[in-house]
Amino acid sequence: MKYPLLLFLLLLMACGQKKENVDLIVINSNTYTVDGDFSTAEAFAVNDGKFVAVGTSDEIQGKYSAETIMDAKGKTITPGLIDAHCHFYGLGQTQQVVDLMGTQSYDEILQKVKEFQESHPKDFILGRGGDQNDWEVKEFPTKAALDEMFPDTPVALRRIDGHALLVNQKALDMAGIGKDTKVEGGEIVKEDGELTGILIDNPMDRVNAIVPPADRKAQIRALKDAERICLDYGLTTVNDAGLDRATIELIDSLHQTGDLSIRVYAMVSASKDNLDYYLSREPIKTERLNVRSVKVYGDGALGSRGAALRAPYSDKPGHYGAMVTPVDSIEALADKIAATEYQMNTHAIGDSANVVVLKAYKRALEGKNDRRWKVEHAQIISPEDFDYFKEGIIPSVQPTHATSDMYWAGDRIGEEREKGAYAYKALLEKAGTVALGTDFPVEKVSPFLTFYAAVARKDLDDYPEGGYQMKDALTREETLKGMTIWAAYSNFEEDEKGSIEVGKFADFTLYSDNLMEVPIEDVPKIEAEQTYIAGKRVH
Repeated sequence: MKYPLLLFLLLLMACGQKKENVDLIVINSNTYTVDGDFSTAEAFAVNDGKFVAVGTSDEIQGKYSAETIMDAKGKTITPGLIDAHCHFYGLGQTQQVVDLMGTQSYDEILQKVKEFQESHPKDFILGRGGDQNDWEVKEFPTKAALDEMFPDTPVALRRIDGHALLVNQKALDMAGIGKDTKVEGGEIVKEDGELTGILIDNPMDRVNAIVPPADRKAQIRALKDAERICLDYGLTTVNDAGLDRATIELIDSLHQTGDLSIRVYAMVSASKDNLDYYLSREPIKTERLNVRSVKVYGDGALGSRGAALRAPYSDKPGHYGAMVTPVDSIEALADKIAATEYQMNTHAIGDSANVVVLKAYKRALEGKNDRRWKVEHAQIISPEDFDYFKEGIIPSVQPTHATSDMYWAGDRIGEEREKGAYAYKALLEKAGTVALGTDFPVEKVSPFLTFYAAVARKDLDDYPEGGYQMKDALTREETLKGMTIWAAYSNFEEDEKGSIEVGKFADFTLYSDNLMEVPIEDVPKIEAEQTYIAGKRVH
């Protein structure tokens, strides 16, 4: 009789055990944990900003209690989304200039600039977002109309990719740019010996230098505007591809005061002052800010014919594009950064730029393990160069670039080279991982467009039929990993984020629909209904 009695007493004691109190319990969810098994779960518990348990609703409620219990009612949850390549601060800045995204003609651009200046008078007019490839006449405009409309006010309109400017004569004069001005690493475009107002890549720096700097109030507003947009889309971490020291320190201060919640992986812009300051110090790491990488520009962009190609552009004979940073400087930078703990993340679009960067990485990293250097964009790769990605180099790519560029990319580079362009599956097979981002504000912020472009390889009008170069489409699982755990890995942060597992930051997103199961054409319509960072709802 004593054994049944003992068993009864033990059961009685177990039933009477006090539940552990936590900050938040989520139940009745369809959670993709993105752990090593890509498992799903019904529920999880959060305390002190981290996941403390993951399991079934009964298991979690049986062990934990909380004042806040969220019934997800079967809705889908994933780890908080990470944009592995964007311009977070730049997104905020674009909220304060003329928005030229989606314009269909130069006349429409001129009208937008005129209306903006009438309602928001500026001493220096700035705009961003135009793309001549979307127009009926797919050629760069000239400054003539701007000169007539604004003879005494400088105007600088940045192309959607950020690698070309259209400026008026007033801006050229202020920047000291004339018909005989020479600048390496880009182009000052002329027709019949006369300036057109188009500047590609490095010559833009002369105009950037005369733009009045934003005051602190405007800078803070830009960061908070960018955060609001990103949180609305379920993003919890953003990799800003190029920040200077002052902006990084402002982000850090806003984190410390609680005025900015989103986590930022900051790539330091590779200016001399930035490099001298950061490379002489240890990387900076807080719970919200990670400063351990350097952003370098290899070449320009394909849309403005600034990408560096091995053979001439198919639609511009004799033109090869240009390296923004000379080859010997890329190699010297690689050696300098390899001697530190910092990661080197280099923009490379054209096949010539990519091989320069890949060779420099291979040589500088010889004998060094787990450095996780990235090629940002890795857009056009020669067949013989894909194997470089077996060396621990991470491709950081943006799926919506493929669906934005597919209309004209073949004209730029020809059918044969296009086979090695936007080759995300081939890159994944070599590297074992891909980090996915948007490059916003070059593209739209929406991670759902990223997901759709990676899997379906189509635009929102279901073009092209069957998808664009579908051999390089990613699966839904690969895509979600690229936006969570693989992106975290590329930042050396896989032990603290990127999956819903015990001990990691409780960053997660709840959706209006199941992005892993709805028809792929419905993915762009999905909304992030709730966004959490460290267990706190921020959207």
